[in-house]
Amino acid sequence: MRLVFLAVMLLVVGLMLRYIYARFLQKIHFLPTAFNRIFIAVLALMLLFFMVQTATHWAGLGSSAYTFFSFSIGIIFILFVMALLYDITHTLGQKIPFSAARRNSIKLLFDSVMIIIAVGYMLRGIWGGMRDPMLKRVDVKLSSGTLHGLRIVQLTDVHIGHSITKAFVESLVVRINALESDIIVITGDLIDAPLGHIEDALKPLEALRSRWGVYFVLGNHDYFYDTQALLALLPSLGIEPLLNSSRRIDTPKGAFNLVGINDLMSKRAGFLPYDVDVAFSGVDSALPTIVLAHQPKMTQFMTHQKYDLVLSGHTHGGQIFPFGLLVLFEQPYLAGLYRIDETRQIYVSRGTGYWGPAIRVLAPSELTLLVIA
Repeated sequence: MRLVFLAVMLLVVGLMLRYIYARFLQKIHFLPTAFNRIFIAVLALMLLFFMVQTATHWAGLGSSAYTFFSFSIGIIFILFVMALLYDITHTLGQKIPFSAARRNSIKLLFDSVMIIIAVGYMLRGIWGGMRDPMLKRVDVKLSSGTLHGLRIVQLTDVHIGHSITKAFVESLVVRINALESDIIVITGDLIDAPLGHIEDALKPLEALRSRWGVYFVLGNHDYFYDTQALLALLPSLGIEPLLNSSRRIDTPKGAFNLVGINDLMSKRAGFLPYDVDVAFSGVDSALPTIVLAHQPKMTQFMTHQKYDLVLSGHTHGGQIFPFGLLVLFEQPYLAGLYRIDETRQIYVSRGTGYWGPAIRVLAPSELTLLVIA
């Protein structure tokens, strides 16, 4: 399944490269054709190396090389967006009557501005992807009016793998422990490589500290690699998986239900299926309920359940603008705190790591501290 995905992705990205070359780079007259061909060839080679490393999990070149090659996907997407913008604007501009001399001057200025924007877009994205996750505090008032002051740290979409390594996890653990949380929740996509490659990178998680525990639910990427082995390993790190199950958590700030639901990917994976009814079966309806579900659209399967707050991830906030606009065709919520109805809310994190390219534009990664107001 993963190889099919990579093959389709390679085909789509190849077509995007063709469009970028023909409809953007070749239209800019001060860029030599030789430069354009070399540039496209370098991007294609970077993409090929990235795909091979992703498919084979070959770590021979190291995490820095993997990160470098990963830039290719993000740069191609950014240039594709710029090519579309250029194509549309250029086509519309052709309809405006100008003298030949003036048209040439305007085109030179327009082309120069578009190249400057494209370079700035790419550099901003690389800077955004490589920086540490921002600490984002979110104050949430539950409809039940309880649990005042409860501090929840949410991690999601860490994607520990070839690019996000042990050093990143160690730094993350230090920052989390400094927040003195009541509970820590990991809402899926913890790993993005076979467990044998990253088990050492997971070990720092055993140093996570909170007053009432660390909890985990599966994300779609967690179904791709050694899922059962991951679930067996987590308790040894002090992390409790919630597999369509709930826990009553008693704190001085009040008691509440914590519900965890398996990811929707289970339908395609064919194991560890999600089951909302089973997940809620042990819930004390007199208490407020917080739900952990990787994908925001899980709320569409929870319409008859009583809960106060859902914590999700999955979307990465779009990761590279304007990709978030496409995400909204697949998910009902993109990033931030939303009110579902009068009594229910959902918070969607932009993710603590990244998937694919180490690039983020207008969707910074985050370490989330939710405080019940």
